[in-house]
Amino acid sequence: MSVLYRQLPAIDRLLKTELGLNLVENFGHSAVVQMMREQLQQAREQIKQQQQLPDYCQTDQHFLQHTQQRLQQQRQVKIQPVHNLTGTVLHTNLGRAIWSEAAQQAALQAMQQNVALEFDLQQGKRGHRDQAISELLAQLTGAEAACVVNNNAAAVLLMLATFAQGKEVIISRGELIEIGGAFRIPDIMAQAGCKLVEVGTTNRTHLRDYAQAINENTALLLKVHSSNYQIMGFTSSVSEEELVELGREKGIPVMTDLGSGALIDFREYGLPHEPQVQQKVAAGVDLISFSGDKLLGGPQAGIIVGKQSWIDQLQCHPLKRVLRCDKVILSGLEATLRLYLEPEQLIKRLPTLRVLTADLEVLQQQAEQLQHALQDKLSERFEITIANSDAQIGSGSQPTAKIPSFAVTLQAKSAKSDDLYQLIARLKSLDHPIIGRVEADKLWLDLRSVANIEALLTTVKEL
Repeated sequence: MSVLYRQLPAIDRLLKTELGLNLVENFGHSAVVQMMREQLQQAREQIKQQQQLPDYCQTDQHFLQHTQQRLQQQRQVKIQPVHNLTGTVLHTNLGRAIWSEAAQQAALQAMQQNVALEFDLQQGKRGHRDQAISELLAQLTGAEAACVVNNNAAAVLLMLATFAQGKEVIISRGELIEIGGAFRIPDIMAQAGCKLVEVGTTNRTHLRDYAQAINENTALLLKVHSSNYQIMGFTSSVSEEELVELGREKGIPVMTDLGSGALIDFREYGLPHEPQVQQKVAAGVDLISFSGDKLLGGPQAGIIVGKQSWIDQLQCHPLKRVLRCDKVILSGLEATLRLYLEPEQLIKRLPTLRVLTADLEVLQQQAEQLQHALQDKLSERFEITIANSDAQIGSGSQPTAKIPSFAVTLQAKSAKSDDLYQLIARLKSLDHPIIGRVEADKLWLDLRSVANIEALLTTVKEL
């Protein structure tokens, strides 16, 4: 065994070779030496346990090449691009909305340069980082002002902490939702230091339930849009208009968590109806929160619109600084919102809307292209067919609504093999992984959620 230990290369000698010098130039002395030490330690462990040298220790060249590979892997960002063929367009686990080109350019500019983030160029003095977006949202929604934080859960937390700490918030039992990652409305209320007052039942809540629960300690009437579930059958709920009327009568503000945050009527594009922010503003709701990276089609953000006096109090709360967005997110969000000023161009310029409204004939053609590409690689082991598919918006938007689509399905020809799961693993190991869904012992590659068919077909060639 001692003979094997003596065969391990010396770091000093390796660093003086041509490849060693190149590694130091490209990666730096410290990183190269650290990686070599790790490899030598692993080699010693293998000698101790298996009484043999690792393959990468057979020659100096092998060791140096292995070091180079490890250093290159170390540089690679683990949050890597994937092809989304799940059929869920706004997939939370895959990053939700793809940014528009305008948003990407605005964000890149903010990364590369100093920007007037909190500086008023006209008056030459300190400004507010939300000012430009607040003005835009006032124009788009009719609200008086807006406040931006890092996601919608943070928006709800900020509103509750600002206006209801130590007080009561009334909400229907049918709206005590749990959102992704097991975050629940009651938990957010508890963190904000307010008391939850449940009214009505799971399936039926009436206006009188809210009225009877109001007392001198009531701070807010809260309405939560059921974007990630639906209660059907014998149901009854109270509209924002009714709550606003009751709130005005009792002197209590009304707050709505809209979730997805649609700024357009999706029915005009043949998609399921989603309540618009403008409608809630017109109904007189005091504060409305929604997400930036769902139906809005921009970066992750929590947006609050409402009356100026309420927004001013949110901006002054200590939590606002904790939850605020940076210059990159704000630049991307502003660029996204500016697309809505030209509604006729929106479908061309906003990737989320473009993908959701893609023509079925186009999706079928793309499915045929993908099927042909896969047959060249996988036809010996798999039945590869095109099937009608039901896609969905995702991220809690219209959970029961389906959007027609086409998918390429792959089914292993051998029922006894694990070919399908080996294929899934192979697709996930590609430089640009392909993510689909499994149903009825088939892998479904749904074209509705694909952002770039040309890039996908190029990736398939790697199989």
